[in-house]
Amino acid sequence: MLEPSKSTDSGGMDEFGYAQTLDRSIGKFASFAAGVSYISILTGVFQLFYFGFSMAGPAYAWSWPIVFAGQLMVALCFAELAGRYPVAGSVYNWAKRLSSGTFAWLAGWLLLLSSMMALGAVALALQITLPQIWSGFQIVGDGTGQYDFAINGVLLASIMIGISTLINAFGVKLMTLINSVGVFVELVAAVLLILALLWHAVRGPGVLLDTSGYGEGHPLGFFGVFLIGAMASGYVMYGFDTASSLGEETKDPKRTAPKAILRAVTASFLLGGLILLGGLLAAPDLNDPKVGHADGGLQYIVLSVLGGPFGKAFLVCIVVAVIVCTLAVHAAAIRMMFAMARDNNLPFSRQLSKVDPVRRTPAVAAIVIGVIAVIPLIVNVMQPAIFTIMSSISIVLIYLSYLLVTVPMLRNRFLRKWPLKEEEAGKAGFSLGKWGLPVNILAVFWGGAMTLNLIWPRQEIYNSVPPFEWYLQWGGVLFVGAVVIGGTLLYRLKIRHQTGVLAEHAAAVAAHPSSGSARTEPSAAPRPLPDPVRAGAGLSSADIASEIPDALPANAALSEKGTGS
Repeated sequence: MLEPSKSTDSGGMDEFGYAQTLDRSIGKFASFAAGVSYISILTGVFQLFYFGFSMAGPAYAWSWPIVFAGQLMVALCFAELAGRYPVAGSVYNWAKRLSSGTFAWLAGWLLLLSSMMALGAVALALQITLPQIWSGFQIVGDGTGQYDFAINGVLLASIMIGISTLINAFGVKLMTLINSVGVFVELVAAVLLILALLWHAVRGPGVLLDTSGYGEGHPLGFFGVFLIGAMASGYVMYGFDTASSLGEETKDPKRTAPKAILRAVTASFLLGGLILLGGLLAAPDLNDPKVGHADGGLQYIVLSVLGGPFGKAFLVCIVVAVIVCTLAVHAAAIRMMFAMARDNNLPFSRQLSKVDPVRRTPAVAAIVIGVIAVIPLIVNVMQPAIFTIMSSISIVLIYLSYLLVTVPMLRNRFLRKWPLKEEEAGKAGFSLGKWGLPVNILAVFWGGAMTLNLIWPRQEIYNSVPPFEWYLQWGGVLFVGAVVIGGTLLYRLKIRHQTGVLAEHAAAVAAHPSSGSARTEPSAAPRPLPDPVRAGAGLSSADIASEIPDALPANAALSEKGTGS
């Protein structure tokens, strides 16, 4: 049994070397809602159902439990980390405490870029749903032109990102209120939709074994197309770390965040899987070409089964899900940018880490991310396959950033550096106990296999429509390679020489027991495990030694003489 460990720690930010500058107002349901809305089953399942079905038919649905099993291993590892470090920019801060400064920065860099691309990809889902509710939402053309779908999608997505920017810049209370209401609507709609689809079932579950006609001509047969179709499920079940990334704004985060992570991924699996099953059982005709087309898909099945008013009412709920998912992805990206900037680990860090004194939210980061998120949309505006390209690249980057946490975590387990010593572990809100090592091994294996599957230069994903060019088919590999190599060079040549917590975000350091006087200068590094972080930051050993007293907990029984200060 995996049990939450006993803890009374509320997760004060001074423990990590930071001042509490954000508004700590998020409760248990809002924390859970943040994870659920980022995963957003009604967004992801409806957005890419058509793609998975067109690749592998009804049997593609088996990718759903497979992806869940793999991502649950990652979520369990993350829950253990969230129980100790519920800090903004979760993946970045976790990697910082498990590995070197370079790999930690790269984890944050990749997740920041992927979140901004995912923000655009999620907002694009409006194009798949809104025109099916009312034709007036097809503002550009009538939808039959070669580029009508993509251009109109970019227009709707840009408007949505603009709204999300305003809400996230206004403050976390407004964002979480809208998010919580939206998630409640999404959960109720999901349950009602499942019941309605199952009530109208016209075939049995045996359809899930139907592979006839799929995979013919592919070198690997059905398995080959199944791997491609699995992207539709892989795109949905990630982002559960958002609950911890909002930890600085959550009440009792060391207990709340781990539970929110696991509940979010589990609830999403159950509801999303039943929606997939219900849709396949209730579809009037699975041979209808629109079932596997972007302007049809699961939305088309719902409208066909439930009729006009009821079907469109459920589609409205899907739009609500897309809106709150956009808000959650935007919020997570803001926290990552803020977390890296307050460590002076980004260009213009002082501006990007600025917190509005009234609303207590990183308003500048919200605006910058909103603007940057629109750029990939504009670049791909004339690309009919914009949905699959944006989705694929964004999740490749996310899976890579997750690996930069699970791999060093596994290494530390083998070196017996994780879990932390018993007295430190006792402060945690969640522990895997004896299950930690096997779960961590599976998480690494899964993350590596899925990353390879997603980045593989398949024409069906990266160059599915003319013109067929080698650089388009290899676009995912080229882009990911460029951001990894470019990011590493940026950090090694420039960023690492300036890294260190900005004074306005650093926690005041308590007095050392033997000194008899309080030290008031701010800490220059987060307290837990400072050496790998600072050593990777291009500082000299003397610099590191000078920071060690400030990196120790206030109750450490060390004299200033003993620490060499």
